[in-house]
Amino acid sequence: MSRLPITKTPKPYVGGAFIRSESGRTFPLQDAAGNFFANIPQCTRKDLRNAVEAAAKAGPGWAKRTAYNRGQILYRVGEMLEARTSDMADALTLGDATPQARRQAVREVAATIDRLIYYAGWTDKYEQVLGNVNPVAAPYFNFTVTEPMGTVGVLAPEEAPLLALVSLIAPAIASGNTVVALASAARPYPAIVLGEMLATSDLPGGVVNLLTGFRRELVPTFATHAHLRAICGVASAEERKAIDLGAAESVKRVHLTKAEAPVDWFAAAAQSIYAIRATLEFKTTWHPIGA
Repeated sequence: MSRLPITKTPKPYVGGAFIRSESGRTFPLQDAAGNFFANIPQCTRKDLRNAVEAAAKAGPGWAKRTAYNRGQILYRVGEMLEARTSDMADALTLGDATPQARRQAVREVAATIDRLIYYAGWTDKYEQVLGNVNPVAAPYFNFTVTEPMGTVGVLAPEEAPLLALVSLIAPAIASGNTVVALASAARPYPAIVLGEMLATSDLPGGVVNLLTGFRRELVPTFATHAHLRAICGVASAEERKAIDLGAAESVKRVHLTKAEAPVDWFAAAAQSIYAIRATLEFKTTWHPIGA
């Protein structure tokens, strides 16, 4: 007797668990041949607020971990992704069996692994580069040290749905921040598979929260949510205007790339210690000599 295939029910990854959209709405995702593949949850503003709460709850514990331990965890995520290269390549191609599509997908997975290992290596080194001992003409020591900002909002672009997403998330969590990320609306499935992988990794629940849905509904809430301390990612001109206005009111840092000028996420320039710096606060401490 033949059996019916058991198709996957995609769910966003929030607070270390897989949730259903608060509204219960979904939107269809098609495979490379144009056939129905899955219903993707259409997250709402309420889902975003819940994700921010989960990230805020996980934040203090993640920030208190040693830099070395955060590097170990990021490295382990890279190991897990390498072990699941085939699964992630399938998620990127969605049934496109052409050799060119497969090669591109495997290339993107490999670049994503390298990106994770790159930022894993920086976790216990960026402080020495970005912090400083400042010379002062007084009997004091003067130190500039870094600390994570808190919860960071990430807006992933449509292109390179896995590599770009990880390239935006990794530098933020490497320094002790937590993240609420909105996946590519056109190609959300790699983010779904990434969430399944993170759920079985050593990364604590709530450090990375992955939402799926439409930017027009969620971007305004990203902009105005008072507990998001920064927004990073890619946005259109209209979105940037809304984000700038909302961020000014809630006093958050904004680091956005223009959607009109796509980034080459495979390039070496797409990874930098300055991506870590973008989500750090700097504190200067004066200490009397001899005290």
